[in-house]
Formats: sequence, structure tokens, C-alpha cells
Amino acid sequence: MKRRDLVLGGVAASAQRSGAPIRIAFLGGGHGHASAKVETVRQSPDWEFAGLCETDPLVRDAYARRGVPLLTREQALEDPSIQVIAVESFVPELAAGAKAALAAGKHIHLDKPPAAAMDDFRAILELAARNRRLVQVGYMWRYNPAINRALEAGRAGWLGDIFQVRGCINTLIDASERRKLARFKGGQMFELGGHLIDPIVRLMGRPKRVTPFLRQDGSAGDHLADNTLAVFEWDRAIGTVVSASMQPRALPHRALEILGARGTAVVHPIEPPSLRIDLDSAAGPYHSGSQILNFTYRRYVDDFVELAAAVRGERKLRVTPEEDLLVEESLLRASGMGVSPDER
Repeated sequence: MKRRDLVLGGVAASAQRSGAPIRIAFLGGGHGHASAKVETVRQSPDWEFAGLCETDPLVRDAYARRGVPLLTREQALEDPSIQVIAVESFVPELAAGAKAALAAGKHIHLDKPPAAAMDDFRAILELAARNRRLVQVGYMWRYNPAINRALEAGRAGWLGDIFQVRGCINTLIDASERRKLARFKGGQMFELGGHLIDPIVRLMGRPKRVTPFLRQDGSAGDHLADNTLAVFEWDRAIGTVVSASMQPRALPHRALEILGARGTAVVHPIEPPSLRIDLDSAAGPYHSGSQILNFTYRRYVDDFVELAAAVRGERKLRVTPEEDLLVEESLLRASGMGVSPDER
């Protein structure tokens, strides 16, 4: 396989759109992903954007200056023409917003991390099941083509027996963001680590043991766990995820690595997506040796394409509630915020 560019995601998916636009409203706009998702929905023929509800005056005014229609909470939740709510509030408010939207009979797109306690997330999924509503959790790389090709190689056995997985997702945040995150024991791991814990545990299954290391190594003088590591153990494999708050120009250095007895899949950088496959012998569509695949990808586009299709009943969401539950449990274990019975 020669080095090539593959266009995957929003462009390809757009050709499969069908049906009338679905009305969607946003409950909250303070999440770090909210602004880009509002624009994604407004530009999509799949969706009719009803507006956004936000109680924080600074956040609300920022959206109003951009011409975003503003709604009250009652307008968002009680309008029967609105079928879907995107829950995009500040992290501490996500779980409560999800429950309110589901109780109102709406399908939801729920940003991450979806809850700070397992009981809350279980309650969200149970409420969705009772009301026959969809829950799509907004881990931003579930539709990243390089990550999905790496997972395909691992699941198909093309890499051989996997013995190690490694992930790095650092960032640089200001004092205000640090204060918001410091309320959570898991700190930076809880905020960002889930983006890589998500593909890792969906590939490897439930870890037998998760050991978090939650350090405070920055010079900000606050209580944020800003230099974090989680070690995952399976019967015949180990994994690590690191997430820190102090790295400038962190985006190009984010990576996911899957190491097997027959070869390696490395996604680096994650954005724009680049996948290096290195095999000891040909497997699947890949020749022996090293090859690099580059992809075109835009965050959030495919999430909302798939959600619209699922609401219309045209397909199922690619991640099941059982997988979502496993990811949430693993994230909380990695954040020191949840302990499984075998680790007590």
C-alpha cells in the first residue's frame, strides 16, 4: 500500500443523508466543545437548530453576539417539535442536564465526561432505556478515521496478540479552567483522558486493574491534578494513558499506539489524522513493513450525521450503551473517582 490521502467522514457521510431536518436544541453552551458543535449543527442539512439555553450571562451574551437564538430551559425541554437535546453545559452540570432532557422525552447528545459518578451515568442509561431514547456520548475521536483503522487492525488480528497500548493527550489551560477542573479528584485525567480510554477499552475490554497516578506538578499553586497517568492491566497486556495540563502546542504530540506480536499501529498525530502501520508480514489490506496513511477529518460532523440517522431509525449508534458504561467505569477508575469491587 502506497502513502495516500483518504477522505473519510463528513464528506462521505453527507452523501447518505436523507429525510427532513430534525429539530435540535442545546442545553448549555459552556462546554469546551459546545461552540464548534453549534456551528456544525447550524451548517448541517440533517438538523434544524432551534436554539440554545444557557444561564451563565457571559456565555449567553457571547452566543447572542454571534446571532445564536436563545431559549429558556422550558422552551428547550417542553417544545414537542424538538426531538434532540445536545447537552453542552459546563462539566459539573452535564449529568443533571442529561436526566432532564431524557425525562422530557428527548434523545440526547451528551458531551464528555458524561458523569462524575457511576450511579449518575447508570441512571442516565436506565432512563434512556425506559423512555426508548438514544444517548450518544460526545467523545470527539469516535469517528476519527485513523483511530478507527487502528482499532480495525487490532480487532482483526492483523497486529497479532496485543500486549501493550499507550495513549497521550496533553493540553495547556489557563487559571480559570484549572479552577473548574480542580473540583474533581481526577483533574486532567477526568477532563481529557476519556478520549483515549474510550478506544482503548472498547478494543481491549474491561481492565482487571486500573492504577491512577494523580500528581500536582504545575506552578499554578492550585489543587488541580495536572500531571496524570493511569496504568491499565489485562490478563496478557498492559496500557497507559497520560494527560497533563502544562504542555504548550500539545495537539501535534497527542498519540495512540497499539502494539502486537505481529505489528504496530500508531496514530500520531491524532489531528490531522495520520496512521502508521508496521507489520512483520502482510495482513488485511496492508503489506509487510511500514506504511503511512493520512486522512481528512473534521470533528463532530460524523457524530451528528450518525445521530440523525439513528433518530430516523436508519441505523444504530456505533457505540452501544454497554460500551458506554464500560468507558465511564474505566474513566472513573483511572481518575481515582471509582473503584471496582475487585480492587477494594
